[in-house]
Amino acid sequence: MHARDYLAQDGVGLAQLIQEGEVSALEVLEAAIARIEARNGEINAVVLKLYDQAGQSARTTAAGAFAGVPFLLKDLGQYMADVPTSSGSRLFARRTQAQDSTLVTRYRQAGLVICGKTNTPEMGLATTTEPVLFGATRNPLNTAHTAGGSSGGAAAAVASGMVPMAHASDGGGSIRIPASCCGLVGLKPTRGRVPLGPYGVEGWGGFSTTHAITRSVRDSAALLDISSGEEPGAPYYAPPKPRSYQALAARDPQPLRCGLHLKAFSGADLHPEIRTLTTAAAKACETLGHRVIPTSSGDLPIEPTTFKDSHGIIALAHVAAAIDERLAELGRPLQDDDIEAVTRRNYNAGHGMTAAQYAWAQNRIRKHGQIFARYFNQGIDVLITPTMAVLPPRLGELDMMSDDDATYLDILDGMIGFTAIFNDTGLPAISLPLDVSATGLPVGVQIIAPMGGEGLLLSLAGQMERAGLFDASLKI
Repeated sequence: MHARDYLAQDGVGLAQLIQEGEVSALEVLEAAIARIEARNGEINAVVLKLYDQAGQSARTTAAGAFAGVPFLLKDLGQYMADVPTSSGSRLFARRTQAQDSTLVTRYRQAGLVICGKTNTPEMGLATTTEPVLFGATRNPLNTAHTAGGSSGGAAAAVASGMVPMAHASDGGGSIRIPASCCGLVGLKPTRGRVPLGPYGVEGWGGFSTTHAITRSVRDSAALLDISSGEEPGAPYYAPPKPRSYQALAARDPQPLRCGLHLKAFSGADLHPEIRTLTTAAAKACETLGHRVIPTSSGDLPIEPTTFKDSHGIIALAHVAAAIDERLAELGRPLQDDDIEAVTRRNYNAGHGMTAAQYAWAQNRIRKHGQIFARYFNQGIDVLITPTMAVLPPRLGELDMMSDDDATYLDILDGMIGFTAIFNDTGLPAISLPLDVSATGLPVGVQIIAPMGGEGLLLSLAGQMERAGLFDASLKI
């Protein structure tokens, strides 16, 4: 398969070519491997290559919606049998499980050919992907800048044309932030929509979920069709899913009432260009027949310190528990070079929290969920916000080995200020590649729906894509 033909297709398109006999799954895999080998030295998106296993899958895969389509798995949270999952951490390096995760099983059943694993910051704790273990992932659109995190390797792989779509996960914005940084589509599903088991029960107290970063809306929808669904023993169950997300993505929604919110929930200042571009995107939605209604001061009364404290308490308590579990597996105490400096401070902070603080944080995030439920119940169908309050930082600015907590938190607040609240509340949210800044850096717009509303998000995103309001096709 010629490189230009491979790069021109999304995942659904490649699957159709394979099904129609225009190209073989092995030829498509060879094109993917050639692209990985050509770009990975510069981008550092793929940290584990699984070419032999992928070749066997390509030779034997004959069925499924994505039969023969190359795919990459994030090196965090999901397991392939006997294949290391290192979580971007020296402490977790080479950790394996005896069988596939439920989601990986569903990917294989759909015919996806997993040819590698992508880079992630240590334990997914940063909004940039620069782990000590594997080194920094660079943004293919500007290699001096971050590809985002924690699914930065996934976003860089898709944006550089290695694969048309890649697995990603999101506990505070880790699908949407890299999608925004790299000019791609990133959907965070409703809590409980996609399985996390059997090894994970819940991620960060229900904050984290998993899906993908893609170049097309239909790929995101088709992937959700094959990956979503109940898992026995899961603590959360999403509202019933539609018959086909892909069919919804291909159909325009009815005229919608769209809220527009430009104030970061973290209190971070909004970059002027991002404000302008997000407002322009909302006005563009009006050309499609939708009504845009800016939020007023009383619509979403979420106090920034309460939001940040409640999110942080729950996340860091789970970080500390995960590290303790790993140490118990290894049968030894924590050593100086096991984890990065910020991770160690997070670990210590997690151990310093009380049960009463955790209960307080749980109560706060539930109240935040009530605030959004009331907002949507007042007749708002979707909410439009920026994905990030800031442009993608330069590599090295958010340093997990630094002792400068103030700088770390300032950058973090700007990157998760519009995203993490929807992990806390469990609502579905999608980042779309809105435009680029004056310096050429991508800017994303985020759209949020009520619980269970992924179909509505995909329908609106598909309409916007067809209308030319954004373009996530390969840009390099």
